[in-house]
Amino acid sequence: MKLLKWLPWRFFATRIARAHGFLDPIVFLARLRGFAQPSEVSEPVELLRAGVLFHARGLINTKAIQNNMDWVWPFWVEKQFNPGDKSFIPRAFSFSHINLTHRNWTAVGLPDIPYYPIVDPRGLVTPLYDGWSLDFWIVQENGDIVLPSRMEKVNQVYLVGENIQIKTTWSAGEKQVVSEVSMELVGSRPHCVIRITPPGLSGARLAVVIRPYNPEGISFVDKIELKDGGQRMVVNGKDKLTFSEIPKGFVFSNYKEGDVYYRLKSGTASSETEVKCDVSMATAAALFSLEASRSVIEIHIPILDEIETAKKPQFENIPSWKSELDTLSKLCIPDPLISRLFEQAKASLILHCPAEIYPGPYTYKRFWYRDAAFILNALITLGGKERSKKALALFPKGQKRNGYFLSQEGEWDSNGEVLWILHRYLRLMGEDCPESWIPNVIKAADWILNKRLPKNIPESHAGLLPAGFSAEHLGPNDYYYWDNFWGVSGLQCAGDLLAKADAQASARFKAAAIEYMETIQASIKRIPDRQTKGAISASPHRRMDSGAVGSMVADFPLQLFPPGEVRVLKTVHWLLENSTYGGGFFQNMIHSGINAYLTIHLAQVLLRAGDQRALDLIDSVAALASPTGQWPEAIHPQTFGGCMGDGQHIWAAAEWLMMIRNCFVREEGNSLIIGSGIFPRWLAAGVTLEFGPTLTPQGEITVSVNPTSNGNFALKLIAVTKGVSPDIQVSVPGYSASRNKHDLFLWDLVKKT
Repeated sequence: MKLLKWLPWRFFATRIARAHGFLDPIVFLARLRGFAQPSEVSEPVELLRAGVLFHARGLINTKAIQNNMDWVWPFWVEKQFNPGDKSFIPRAFSFSHINLTHRNWTAVGLPDIPYYPIVDPRGLVTPLYDGWSLDFWIVQENGDIVLPSRMEKVNQVYLVGENIQIKTTWSAGEKQVVSEVSMELVGSRPHCVIRITPPGLSGARLAVVIRPYNPEGISFVDKIELKDGGQRMVVNGKDKLTFSEIPKGFVFSNYKEGDVYYRLKSGTASSETEVKCDVSMATAAALFSLEASRSVIEIHIPILDEIETAKKPQFENIPSWKSELDTLSKLCIPDPLISRLFEQAKASLILHCPAEIYPGPYTYKRFWYRDAAFILNALITLGGKERSKKALALFPKGQKRNGYFLSQEGEWDSNGEVLWILHRYLRLMGEDCPESWIPNVIKAADWILNKRLPKNIPESHAGLLPAGFSAEHLGPNDYYYWDNFWGVSGLQCAGDLLAKADAQASARFKAAAIEYMETIQASIKRIPDRQTKGAISASPHRRMDSGAVGSMVADFPLQLFPPGEVRVLKTVHWLLENSTYGGGFFQNMIHSGINAYLTIHLAQVLLRAGDQRALDLIDSVAALASPTGQWPEAIHPQTFGGCMGDGQHIWAAAEWLMMIRNCFVREEGNSLIIGSGIFPRWLAAGVTLEFGPTLTPQGEITVSVNPTSNGNFALKLIAVTKGVSPDIQVSVPGYSASRNKHDLFLWDLVKKT
């Protein structure tokens, strides 16, 4: 090891690069790092690994797609590679070809089962994680083929009921083809189940087509073979498809012969029972007749057959969707869109919290403390007690010996987030800190204190956490206020959590939180007004830019500032004036798209300040939802499809749930604010509005607003309080509230003149 450290690797790297006419990598990296503040981690290894894998697929896409444009490709390729479409992206010097315009897919599944078949906007089904896909074409009698991926419009909905289901409807002439995708247990094994309702076209055939790609790009198919007389097909020697009936015929093709599309179009049948492809681009189609009298065609794909039999988990006693959805708050308003999005977000939340928390079903099917904290905040607050408890029990496994809760190196917000969400859970549950958690809490809080920089250095970041990569969307490594606000909150929460168990440590952390907040405020005050216009930038070294949205965490959800604090509002106003598009917050840093969840953060700040522009932002986020009621991490400003992250972003779903909840009941210190975000149009409908039950530190609350006369209402709280009557402030916009003399939980709302 000493020899490795001694050898002049930088010298050799420079000499070799120059000898072959390349840029000097040492100089290049130094220039690159010049845009960021010096930091101990330039970029998290996990993020680099994920990026390499992502672009490796992009390189394969580059080779496979652009010189095979006669193939049938998924919806995003058909759009993004079409020069006549606004989704078109030139490819000349692109390093890799990836989905940047329509990152939209929706998962199906069952509670407590961490496997997620996904469906793209045109009904393409990817049943297995990061695997091949199934598409569904209509081969007409004259040889023409109807292809959903090339259609400008289909109808797709996300149905939430006894099961969750993606239903895609598209036209074949005057007839409708319907596909319904869900996950179901067969025995105790989960299966992706696809049901195709035939359109009743005499002479036409349905082609169930195996495709060597998914919504991210190429996914290799080496071999496809028939089994059981054609009732089953096996892909890559392990993945099985079982049909409800034996197809009328099969067509196979490999890369050399071209897409199976052309063999279907020419009417060339296959006598083979399998196909192999050296390039791993095998395709195949199973054909079914479409007579008007025929029954629904079913396809079953076992989810776990790729796992060795001995390792296959059994899934028994899985809770029903109805029982799980019933544990969470209910919403009753005369607003079909917001109501539908609320129910769909509840289902998305439950689906992605089987135990460990996943921010998405595909690209983000991994764990981060940051995402988990925001997702759990919604799950706990809306009543998901047991599911939240199960998730929190897994948190300590990621804590290092030095107290660091590690999601990925170079991000310093996680300790504050873990302490905050644990504190939030225990407050809402009315419980003290479990004894088993006390050592973790102390180590986590001490890590924050030990990680801070010295206060006596002559820099504006004195006393802050080191420069880091932060939340990945704030820009280059810097001394982000986002990290530091979480640090303050973590110390506050540690002080509260230890109040009964360790009074000395509790007092130490509470005092440290006060001093830390003073340090941050002093840092903010040192920034010249010409740089920030009196607002709060992302870090002490940055001018105002869209990364400043991260600093708003001090207001929501942490409430480190009082409502309507001047600098906070100036920041929100700057962001609304300089970083919005399509009615939502536009994040220029990395995401380069409209962010639903960050738009909601701004709406929460405005709601807390009593600014009714919050309602406009809520409506904007609702309008940005996909047809299946989902928000990708970032939304393309022209296509309004996903351009970053997962197509079903669960952090966004969680923020939507918290936003609607806070419109009815939100916490301000030790008070409850009731009705401050109720939309005027809901009241104008003259029907009962209701939300709840929702957990608060003061107890379980349901808000009910009932029409009386002359445009007036009676507001009723159904409250299960924790002994003491809470401080309640009713603040419905446009109405004055007076407490009923005979009922402490009833208010008369009279319209202001």
